[in-house]
Amino acid sequence: MNDITELFSHRRPEPEESVLYIVGTPIGNLNDISFRAINILKKVSMIACEDTRITGKLMSHLKIANQLTSFHKFNLNKKVDFLIEKLSNGNSIALVSDAGMPLISDPGENLVKKARENNFDVICIPGPCAAINALVSSGLGTAEFTFYGFIPKTGKERKNKLEKISNSNYASVLYESPKRILKLLVDLKKICEHNRNIVVMKEMTKRFEQHIGYDFDQVINHFTDNDPKGEFTVVIGAKEASVKHNESSHHSLKNDLINLMNAGLSHSSASNYLSKKSGKSKKEIYNLIIKNGSKNLI
Repeated sequence: MNDITELFSHRRPEPEESVLYIVGTPIGNLNDISFRAINILKKVSMIACEDTRITGKLMSHLKIANQLTSFHKFNLNKKVDFLIEKLSNGNSIALVSDAGMPLISDPGENLVKKARENNFDVICIPGPCAAINALVSSGLGTAEFTFYGFIPKTGKERKNKLEKISNSNYASVLYESPKRILKLLVDLKKICEHNRNIVVMKEMTKRFEQHIGYDFDQVINHFTDNDPKGEFTVVIGAKEASVKHNESSHHSLKNDLINLMNAGLSHSSASNYLSKKSGKSKKEIYNLIIKNGSKNLI
């Protein structure tokens, strides 16, 4: 028996009775669902989900027929007791959110706590998470970070969270809706240093995934000129790393611009291409190799 076969032969059978499974689902691209997640969703006694219509579409795509029960912030107190009773009767339950990992800015914390208090196993089936996806692709540091979820809309608590982000020496990750993204960016610019790095991401894992950054003026101008649509994940770089990252980013873009022009693209076409790729303005990139009014390709 080889090592891989031996490894899988010693797995616990899934699903088991009286187990709560926390199941990660795709945040956009349906190909991101894992074989293990599909197996659990097929075989558990029931699936607790935020919106049965949304999860129903995923189940239909996966050709899975199973019992769905709603579990959201408006009924969670009543449903926690209901689901704990189901576990007590030997049922296995999968908890899913509309997209991504449950409990990450989604309901479920109370259910997990109550399940553990009643000595039921809670097992996580890993899957996509918008916050982690954004962090690792932002280039703004992954060694240490703080996740804030959705920032409070108004009041002292909002101000306190923004100040924490402003003073943080490591990356900050948060979510925002299309209705409030521009206000958030303006508020962040006011309280953070001017040269702070920021990347705003939308449509992650989808065909038109977009990363907009690296400075506040750039992202604010983008959403002033373009109507925000979809859900946004925002990554703000560490306070102390901002200047160094800006210098590194500009140096890399300058090299890319020179390489494209040496390959035959015009100055304007190369700048336009890198503008779309990086999210920086075409003018800013164009000027990276303009010195005293002339091109400097050395």
